[in-house]
Amino acid sequence: MATLILPGEWIKNWEKSGKHEFVQLCKELTEKTDHGNEIKDIQAALYEICSQVVEGNLKIDLVSSVLGEMMELRDDLPSILADVFCILDLETGALEEKNKRDHYTHLVGACLSFVPEVILKERLDPETLESLGLIKQAHQFNQKIVKIKTKLFYKQQKFNLLREENEGYAKLITELGQDLSGNITSNLVLESIKSLIGCFNLDPNRVLDIILEVYESRSDQDEFFLSLIKSYMCEPITICHILGFKFKFYQEPNEETPKSLYHIAAALLHHNLVELEDLYVHLMPVDATIVEEHKREISEAKQIARKLVTVLLPSEKSEDKEKEKEKEEEKNEKPPDNQKLGLLEALLRIGDWHHAQSIMDQMPSFYATSHKAIALALCQLVHLTVEPLYRRAGVPKGAKGCAMQPLKNKRAPQPTESFEDLRKDTFSMLCYLGPHLSHDPVLFAKIVRLGKAFMKEYQTDGRPEMKDRLEILLSCFLSIADQVLLPSLSLMECNACMSEELWGLFKLFPYQHRYRLYGQWKNETYSGHPLLVKVKAQSVERAKYIMKRLTKENIKQSGRQIGKLSHSNPTILFDYMLSQIQWYDNLIGPVVDSLKYLTSLNYDVLAYCIIEALANPEKEKMKHDDTTLSSWLQSLASLCGAVFRKYPIELAGLLQYVTNQLKAGKSFDLLILKEVVQKMAGIEITDEMTSEQLEAMTGGEQLKAEGGYFGQIRNTKKSSQRLKDALLDHELALPLCLLMAQQRNGVVFLEGGEKHLKLVGHLYDQCHDTLLQFGGFLASNLSTEDYIKRVPSIDILCNQFHTPHDAAFFLSRPMYAHQILSKYDELKKAEKGNRQQQKVHKYVAACEQVMTPVHEAVVSLHPARVWDDLRPQFYATFWSLTMYDLAVPHSAYDREVNKLKVQISAIEENPEIPINKKKKEKERCTALQEKLQEEEKKQMEHVQRVLHRLKLEKDSWLLTKSTKNETITKFLQLCLFPRCIFSSIDAVYCARFVELVHQQKTPNFCTLLCYDRVFSAIIYTVASCTENESHRYGRFLCCMLETVTRWHSDRAVYEKECVNYPGFLTIFRAAGIDGGNKADQLDYENFRHVVHKWHYMLTKASVHCLETGDYTHIRNILIVLTKILPCYPKVLNLGQALEARVHKICLEEKDKRPDLYALAMGYSGRLKSQKVHMVPENEFHHKDQPARSATPASQQNGPGSTGKPAANASKTEEGASEDGDRGKEKSQGTTKPANKANSTSGKVTTSNGNGALNSTKAVKDDKEKSGKEKKEKKEKTPGSTPETKAENRREKQRDERAGKEERVVREGKEKTPKADREKVKLEEKSSKDDKAKAGNGEPAEPGRERDAVKESKSKEKGERNAATLKSPNLRSEAAESERDHKRRKLDSHSSPSHSSSVKDGSNELKDSASKQHHINFNSVARSKSREREAEKKDTENMQGRSKEKKEEKDRKERKRDHTVNDRETSQESKRRKDENGTNSSKNSQSTSPSCDSPLSPEKEKSKRSKSSSKEKAESVKPERTSSGGKKESRHDKEKSEKKEKRDSAAGKEEKKHHKSSDKHR
Repeated sequence: MATLILPGEWIKNWEKSGKHEFVQLCKELTEKTDHGNEIKDIQAALYEICSQVVEGNLKIDLVSSVLGEMMELRDDLPSILADVFCILDLETGALEEKNKRDHYTHLVGACLSFVPEVILKERLDPETLESLGLIKQAHQFNQKIVKIKTKLFYKQQKFNLLREENEGYAKLITELGQDLSGNITSNLVLESIKSLIGCFNLDPNRVLDIILEVYESRSDQDEFFLSLIKSYMCEPITICHILGFKFKFYQEPNEETPKSLYHIAAALLHHNLVELEDLYVHLMPVDATIVEEHKREISEAKQIARKLVTVLLPSEKSEDKEKEKEKEEEKNEKPPDNQKLGLLEALLRIGDWHHAQSIMDQMPSFYATSHKAIALALCQLVHLTVEPLYRRAGVPKGAKGCAMQPLKNKRAPQPTESFEDLRKDTFSMLCYLGPHLSHDPVLFAKIVRLGKAFMKEYQTDGRPEMKDRLEILLSCFLSIADQVLLPSLSLMECNACMSEELWGLFKLFPYQHRYRLYGQWKNETYSGHPLLVKVKAQSVERAKYIMKRLTKENIKQSGRQIGKLSHSNPTILFDYMLSQIQWYDNLIGPVVDSLKYLTSLNYDVLAYCIIEALANPEKEKMKHDDTTLSSWLQSLASLCGAVFRKYPIELAGLLQYVTNQLKAGKSFDLLILKEVVQKMAGIEITDEMTSEQLEAMTGGEQLKAEGGYFGQIRNTKKSSQRLKDALLDHELALPLCLLMAQQRNGVVFLEGGEKHLKLVGHLYDQCHDTLLQFGGFLASNLSTEDYIKRVPSIDILCNQFHTPHDAAFFLSRPMYAHQILSKYDELKKAEKGNRQQQKVHKYVAACEQVMTPVHEAVVSLHPARVWDDLRPQFYATFWSLTMYDLAVPHSAYDREVNKLKVQISAIEENPEIPINKKKKEKERCTALQEKLQEEEKKQMEHVQRVLHRLKLEKDSWLLTKSTKNETITKFLQLCLFPRCIFSSIDAVYCARFVELVHQQKTPNFCTLLCYDRVFSAIIYTVASCTENESHRYGRFLCCMLETVTRWHSDRAVYEKECVNYPGFLTIFRAAGIDGGNKADQLDYENFRHVVHKWHYMLTKASVHCLETGDYTHIRNILIVLTKILPCYPKVLNLGQALEARVHKICLEEKDKRPDLYALAMGYSGRLKSQKVHMVPENEFHHKDQPARSATPASQQNGPGSTGKPAANASKTEEGASEDGDRGKEKSQGTTKPANKANSTSGKVTTSNGNGALNSTKAVKDDKEKSGKEKKEKKEKTPGSTPETKAENRREKQRDERAGKEERVVREGKEKTPKADREKVKLEEKSSKDDKAKAGNGEPAEPGRERDAVKESKSKEKGERNAATLKSPNLRSEAAESERDHKRRKLDSHSSPSHSSSVKDGSNELKDSASKQHHINFNSVARSKSREREAEKKDTENMQGRSKEKKEEKDRKERKRDHTVNDRETSQESKRRKDENGTNSSKNSQSTSPSCDSPLSPEKEKSKRSKSSSKEKAESVKPERTSSGGKKESRHDKEKSEKKEKRDSAAGKEEKKHHKSSDKHR
């Protein structure tokens, strides 16, 4: 009470000023009118002043006089003062200080003169009254009070009861039941009732009960009876008790409470004649029972749901039936009515929302509205509330509608006039309705239409002051959609109209809002309500039923069933369908076709469900082996493509999902984008294109669509337009491109850490392919303005967005083409000249204007030193052109036009097609034909303009100050290699561009060097490719080889296209010479040698990759080899070497890595089919042709000198480094000063990029050295002992027999001409003569060097050879390889140039290879008999070997010192020859196809050591007689320890050796 505090100064100066101030305050308070609040203020002031007296701060007489004066201010002031005394009485009575109590009593005593005693006796405590002297004794006073109360409240009066004297009651009922239509009012009737009560002594409570009974029977007379009851009114609690007794009467089982009773109770509540809290306790059932019932309903619903989704056994089914019967019997005994719900319905009917809301709050959510009557009553109330607003804003055009009569009740919720009014009551009423709005579809439609009207206002109203209000209203509508509209739709049985109506509202929301609503609907809504739990279970069961029966044959029927189910519960249906599709991908086609009966809302929900399924965190996106993407992800991606293409579904959500995944550094989901673009735009990305498709892809858009793709995807215009619009509207086109370009490397460096290499490659390819496909889609579908507006310049792309250069140019290329064409059109319009020459000049001018800024921009992409070798103009030209600019695919155009002609004729000949359809189809085909022809003509003109432009530009492309070698290096590094693996068309483009640069006679461009660098070092490039890049790289090599093969195959073509071209110059005398003397050109025959060298290098690289055992190397080289099969291998011995390695891969990988096995088997089969096209080496290039004279190799240090072989010239960098490495491995010695000098001269030649043909001198040296080496070998072989002589004789006999058999087979199978056979015999004879001559012993430097190398190799291989003795299987393999090597040993010095010794070796190799592949049964039988004879001879020789062992050991010890000296000198000479490259013998080792067969260095060493040991000593135990003292001594010790073992095993070893070698042959 004490809210007003008096200032302390008033109390201190009370007599002077405080008294006056206080009186003035009290006057002001009494004059103020504040609806009763002024009394509180006066009370507070009086309380404060009296408190001061009690505290002793003021004198009693001073205060009492002031209070006495104040009594005149108000009539009720004594009563107010008495209230203050009452409070102080309670406060001071509880205090222990007696003086304060005394002050209080004295104050009250002083005020008795102006406060009446009666008031004080009412309010003060009896003890206080006694102390004041107002009563005598407090005890007696208390007794008197009790007696009076008993008399008033508890003593029953003798009323006239109804059963005693009923005349009065009869008159009362007659009075209440009279016709009320006249002037009878409640006041008149009340007077009559009072008279009857007085006259007949009626019980007033009984009278009230009868009034309520009559009101119940005449419930339409609300106004009369309510006013009567108000006038008659005793206490409200009395009416509550009477109503309570009435309700209690109907609380027995099988009793039904009448609606009229609910009505009068509701009316009395509504008019505040009773309190809800007082009446609520009389109603049944109690709240606890209601809560239990609600929980029971939910558990029952869940149990039903479980039953529907679980399989029951027959016994369980019978038990369930019995339980259900028991439940039905229990239900037959009807429980009493829920009176609370009845009262709630009545309240809603009269529009008392306030009390109805209070009752619903007492119950579980949606419990009340789950009863249909209440839901309908509440719906009716909402109808009436929204009616005015709906009529104003929601009625669609043309709809009439029926106007609703408003409630007469003025206390009902007010009708809404604006959207703001909806917030008062309407939204809360709808929220209480929840899913049960489904009972009133009309109201559902009204609310949805109001939502649409609001969204239009929300989108158009731009006033800032309205923004906050509209945002609040938007959130309200979203909540209504979430809590009311969508759950209600679930309970509506297949109402497609409601679904479409709701989509009209939802499509106005952004997809983020929509998807959030769908997520709530799918994952949370169904769990809260018992009805929805049941509906969900039923929907799942129905979905299972449909999906089990869905096939291609019954799509229409199943589609209708799916449509019906999806109208109400799309989320449940789609969730199940998607789960099935993830398991069974063959369902995709039927499911997509069956979705045609869905509504627009359902399509949108389907998009959400797909995204949710894709983003499911519980599912792994990789298979368990972590090498491939999961099949469920692939199935969903495929479904995405098909569904989004066929049906008008919004794509924004899916595209944003992919974008977000890329932002998060996850590239798995690019598969979805790839599928969507492929299906919707018809753009297909595959590296398995046929050459015809690839050719079609180099044409215009129409040709691409007709002949470029595997699947002819028709009618993509609408779907591609939708995809384009989605990308542009949501600004996702460029971000997706940039993210994909960045993610390519992210796959390797960010994602790839823990992933399997195969998976990393797959993801990289997927990312790259999708970028290609997506970029192609944008280029072909975006308008010029849209594209240029969105793609920034090349320097911004690379430097700011960190886009890789190849991807940046890929995105920019269409922009340059657009800009050039638009500029060209402008120039044409400006000057009207029709001459072709003028058009070309205008085109060149347009190119200059567009590309000049690009030339400036590309300078920032690379360090300044790059531009010392390449011009920015050349770089930009290379990257900005495409195959469309370089050549017209005439054959592809002709092919497609002919196809259309065939179609037209087929249509005409088909009698079954109706005439109208025939006409349409013919018109379509004719129109396509005309389009293709027009497109071809347009491309021809374009290509002519481009070629003219390049002709003008070419002279300024490459700088004269840089060396050819550096220029080619930069060109390969920055242009050719990055682009040739970018796409299949780019691979073709790169090869064609090189050819074009050559044809244009571009100064300073060395075509030979370029080709040489491409073919010579493919190991590293192949190893670093992914699977798809290998396909492209193979295609690039194939195109390069096609050009080379064309030049190689015909002298006329070569002389026409290569001779007198700067690219085939082998020397420059002065800068800028275009053509040069014929002496400086590479002639045809030498070019053929060079091509052979390239084929050899390819073979060597291929074999190396196949023998690494590494998955990536093997897979990639097999892919590349498959791609280049049309052009390589062309030489028989190279093909055989490859075939052997591939066959080995097939055997090794059959059970280990099935994908490699499949690749190898595929290649092996195709390689065999190509063997008929292979030619012997001497036909591929003429090795015995005399060379023209040239400057000796010793003079090749100056830039103007001639002489270095062309093969070596084009191989400058790669060959020198490779030979140098090999020399290091073999010699392992330090570099001598002479070597430094030689390497310097080699460098000079390289830097100038010059080279000429082989000199005759070099050829002669080559022959002499090869002969000397053979002699040296013979000399070094310890052939003087009887043991070795016998071995040599046996070996010679076997070789002669094998040679005869091979010749027989060759004559039968290959039909070799007679002249060739004679030549072969002569060669064999000459080779034997060489061996015989070698016995005379003229030691030569190359021979010693070779033996020294062999010694070092045999040392390294000692352990391996020792192991081969122990294992028969290993020994047979070793013997087999030795046998092979022996046959090829004559080739070991052959050169790709013209050395005669090569011919011998190649023919022998050819013979041996043909022998391997043409075994007949006779030769097999002969070989077995030969084995038996050899075994007998070997056993005889074995016995004599132990005697000769000591002599042999002593002889080897003597030789050891001699061989060590030889080794030192040979290493030095070998090193010198490797580095200066003048010795053709060394070159032949690196370039010859038959020198030891192209193997890795380790394998070569092992083969050579084995073959040399075999030549020098015996075929069974090469380790004993191989050169190298340490090894021999170690083996001798072993033999002396285990002599008996070795002797007994020798026979078996020899037998196995013969078997394996014969088998190999």
